[in-house]
Amino acid sequence: MGMSNKWIAGIALSCVFQVGCVSQVAQQEQYSGFLGNYQGLEEQTTPSEQKVLRWVSPGFDPRAYSTVVFRQMELYPSPQPTARVSLKTLQDLQLMASNSVKTAFARRYAIVPYPQLAPTNSRSLILQAAITHVSANNEGMHWYEVVPIGAIVGATQAATGHRDQTAEMYIEANLIDAKTGLPVAKIVRKVFGETIKNAKQPIVANDFKVALKGMSDDMQALLLKH
Repeated sequence: MGMSNKWIAGIALSCVFQVGCVSQVAQQEQYSGFLGNYQGLEEQTTPSEQKVLRWVSPGFDPRAYSTVVFRQMELYPSPQPTARVSLKTLQDLQLMASNSVKTAFARRYAIVPYPQLAPTNSRSLILQAAITHVSANNEGMHWYEVVPIGAIVGATQAATGHRDQTAEMYIEANLIDAKTGLPVAKIVRKVFGETIKNAKQPIVANDFKVALKGMSDDMQALLLKH
């Protein structure tokens, strides 16, 4: 291989490593601190073929409970709107995600906003959940770009902000036994929304409409299979 070809191939490989590896799950440095303790989380595949990080307490039986205490999804840490992610987008996402969660749990449980409103003698779960980050990242490189010229073009598009991006939202949740105060399940999910044309296009709540429906379906499948 000539020197010029080696140089081009080197650039291609560099491009692959820079824009080709889009992680399907949150990395430790992306944890928000909302859960407090992230020990025991393991990568698992949901019924919709999405990757999540999940921990479930040994012996946890969803059928042993009849009520879930949940008011709404939190925005954690305090919302920091940007030019691409407005406060309205964050508030709309908060409402959409909260409704998705309620829809999933309502198939099996009574949903109440506060523990004192749980039916007498019911056994309750407390759901603490938050949207911890909303952004968009460059799409991973396609197979046809893993050639010298294609890779160079892909990297140039990424550097200039013209490459397609994927909307991303991070959700962290803690499910707690109301009687013992101990967690029975934890999850960190990286939710992938719609494709966005470039790095300047604003992110809106509807970019996650389909993804949130998939998340709700996954929760239903997990709860109803037991």
